[in-house]
Amino acid sequence: MNQALRIALPSLLVLGALTACGSGEPAKTTSPAPPATSVAHSSAPAPAGPPPVPEPAAAGTCPYLEKSFVAEANGQLVREVRLSADQPRPACFFYANATDVQLSVWVFEGDAKTAKAVVDRAAPVADSSPASAPAGWAGGSLSGAQGAVYAVAKDGAAVVVTSNQQQSIKAKRIAETVIGNLGL
Repeated sequence: MNQALRIALPSLLVLGALTACGSGEPAKTTSPAPPATSVAHSSAPAPAGPPPVPEPAAAGTCPYLEKSFVAEANGQLVREVRLSADQPRPACFFYANATDVQLSVWVFEGDAKTAKAVVDRAAPVADSSPASAPAGWAGGSLSGAQGAVYAVAKDGAAVVVTSNQQQSIKAKRIAETVIGNLGL
């Protein structure tokens, strides 16, 4: 009996493996399946989190903040203004010289959760001081050797101002002006 088992065992194992891999249905002799399309459709929600940080794309005029105000508020001459490609409100980048951004302003409008994520990325709660101006807005303020950031959100809007100056009061003043200019 042991010898019969030794002879039959490899065949049984192969048969078991084939049975486990198969669907249990007989093979169909119909035409082959159509090729898969290159576009995948998914009902899964988009990944959570803020959109990418805007990048300067082209020279232009900031539609919601005057260059002369930025020069006075941030304390540096503005030599050039560049805008991101975002619409309807591009991010504005104010340059002190040909290569150094002295101040940037990003206005985000969308859902409240994403607006808060934009602010939390710019001024993380664990690392920043609370920011609550203008009234009804909330976020954070940071200052350091590399400059300052003032980021606040309200409902589905967020305003993030970064400055190469170490005083966050300058970034705060500019954020308040942007919010007022846009009526947010």
